[in-house]
Amino acid sequence: MKKLVALILSLCMLLGCGAAMADNEMNWEDVAPTLEAVGITGQFYTFEQIAVAIFIPDGMEQAAEMPSEKFIGLFTAPDGSYVAVTYVDLNGMDLETYATVLPEVGAASIEMGTLNGLPCVTYEMPENGTMNVAFTTEAGYVLEVYTGPVTTDEEKLGGSVILASVQSL
Repeated sequence: MKKLVALILSLCMLLGCGAAMADNEMNWEDVAPTLEAVGITGQFYTFEQIAVAIFIPDGMEQAAEMPSEKFIGLFTAPDGSYVAVTYVDLNGMDLETYATVLPEVGAASIEMGTLNGLPCVTYEMPENGTMNVAFTTEAGYVLEVYTGPVTTDEEKLGGSVILASVQSL
């Protein structure tokens, strides 16, 4: 999350939007003015079944078919970039436990934090070239949003904006 916060904060400082970000805590209202300033447009997509909304930039289209039943959303762009949303039953695993098992699957830069008032864990999957944010639910599921590829600073900034948008309805 520190990398995510650092990228957004750097852009905010450059643009003078004065984002207020505390210890691994980020809120969409701190990021939204930056989008306007740099001309990034899009709209929120609502996942009614889990009461969550996510900002999807213009130019990304929702996939007609999901790669597996764990996917509840997949958005792709002609340049190969994508945003994927999964919702998986982990038999009641809490967020802290989830964060401890992430290194076993190759995750790096694992950070606990709060995003739009929701406890979360952010991490990168270097092998897949993705940035990820995960939340656990009372039902024992993990909601994950990931974006990729994120190999350049520009791609990481774009990914950070998308991940910073995840919010409950």
